[in-house]
Amino acid sequence: MAEVKILVVDDESDFATTLSERLELRGFAAKAVSGAEEGMALLASGWRPNVVLLDLMMPGIDGLAALDLFKRHDPKLQVIILTGHGSTESGILGMKRGLFDYLMKPVDIGELVEKIRQASEVAASGG
Repeated sequence: MAEVKILVVDDESDFATTLSERLELRGFAAKAVSGAEEGMALLASGWRPNVVLLDLMMPGIDGLAALDLFKRHDPKLQVIILTGHGSTESGILGMKRGLFDYLMKPVDIGELVEKIRQASEVAASGG
């Protein structure tokens, strides 16, 4: 499989940067941004991730609205929400809008890597 590219979108920039570094140590190409606007600008520049790891609670554009933006830009893009403030309702809403998975922080890195691999296989098969 080709290199898996991951976009980490989280307003907690230390978390996003650390997570992207940990993913790079596991062989992924990862970029961290602090919000949906920055993530969309990166996609508009031509960088195409396979998987987006998205925080739910962010100022400005929240995770569910960001999910809609990313999926509108590229319907094959697989999005996993990582949140410390989740609810069953937001998980269900996300799934109805094309979310791949919904994980609670703190997430086990092994579990996250497995979910990323699964999501990237779905993305590679056309979503």
